Amino acid sequence: MLNTIEEKLLYDIDPLLQDTDRQAYVAQQMAKLTYRELSFLKTKLREYLLTMRRLDASDIEIGGSTCRDSIWLRIQGVKKLRPEFGTWTPDQSDILLQSILNDAQKDRLLKNRAVDFSYFIEHEGKTRRWRATLYFDLGHLALNMRTIASDIYPYNQLGFHQNISRSFSLQHEKQGLILFTGITGSGKSTSMDSILDANNRTTNGHIVIIGDPIEYIHKSNKCLVRHREVGTDVLSFKDGAIQSLRQDPDIIVVGEMRDPETIMTCLEISDTGHKVFSTLHTGSAVETIDRIVAECPTQEQQRVRIRLADQLRVIVSQKLIPNKSDRLQLVKEIMLVSSAIKAAIRNENTHEIYQMISENGKLGMITLEQDLTRLCKQGIITQDTAIDYANNKNRIKELLS
Repeated sequence: MLNTIEEKLLYDIDPLLQDTDRQAYVAQQMAKLTYRELSFLKTKLREYLLTMRRLDASDIEIGGSTCRDSIWLRIQGVKKLRPEFGTWTPDQSDILLQSILNDAQKDRLLKNRAVDFSYFIEHEGKTRRWRATLYFDLGHLALNMRTIASDIYPYNQLGFHQNISRSFSLQHEKQGLILFTGITGSGKSTSMDSILDANNRTTNGHIVIIGDPIEYIHKSNKCLVRHREVGTDVLSFKDGAIQSLRQDPDIIVVGEMRDPETIMTCLEISDTGHKVFSTLHTGSAVETIDRIVAECPTQEQQRVRIRLADQLRVIVSQKLIPNKSDRLQLVKEIMLVSSAIKAAIRNENTHEIYQMISENGKLGMITLEQDLTRLCKQGIITQDTAIDYANNKNRIKELLS
């Protein structure tokens, strides 16, 4: 049926039509598809998504001009072509991927050359969810979909010291900024959702989650939990954060601090007596602090340092690395903001913070290199893996020796 659909939609397309004009033409032609033909396309995607769940894949890649007409999966950190999914030409992939978009999403795709959204299917009595980004690749469409866990990761398995847990808890601390950092796919959202769930089960309050897109859907328990998706429920992270102040929240989750305006907004709303969780794509506590300050205009940087020193509570920098069983293992650096660290932030002495973290294990702090060394000594990872994933190669070699 796929070839029939392609011929029906593209038989008279101008071969000179390229890029957004070509995709706009495909979008217009999609109205010709019957319910049966649309159902065929969505059923094929459903089959692929359920297969990726069965294989425990974190990501699926479909479409684009250079994917070798194939579908790719990332399983336990390794991305490979999957021949069992058959072949899809770029034009066929364009049709498949446009079939899952609504009109508003198609408009955003053509305007911005990319669109982020959440996708879900019902299967065996459960809602299975994915975080999706659809974008242009040399004039054709490419899709990445990342699996969103159906169940919350148990908080007690994250291994946080009781001091850190108290900082996460609304019951013990009512305000402050808590950041989770790391590259895409390092488990930041999983950790944050686990912490939010722990608060939801133990403390009465109101949680507002602003996501792009919304990933895990929390059911209100002791907390009333609101979910606001950027592009659907709110225009931006900054707008959502500002609007949340009028919604009587206790915890505000800003999915990502993407720009100086959102960074300043997070600092301001934590300064108003709210607990704020957010993320950054940085690899360590020190890099996170320096990045936040550097994102702001030069004339504002000292004010940002002072406000950051006052409002920052914890930074957790995460990585997922391969263990000896070829599974992904969480490794993390944890910084709890002590009086000494506050002073270092204020006085532009962030280069001293790494040593402070390494010397304050009793408070729950740990450097990435110390955590890698711990896993190595426990026989969970190899020395080569520890060295490969360390931020400070010289320090990890000293610790391992």
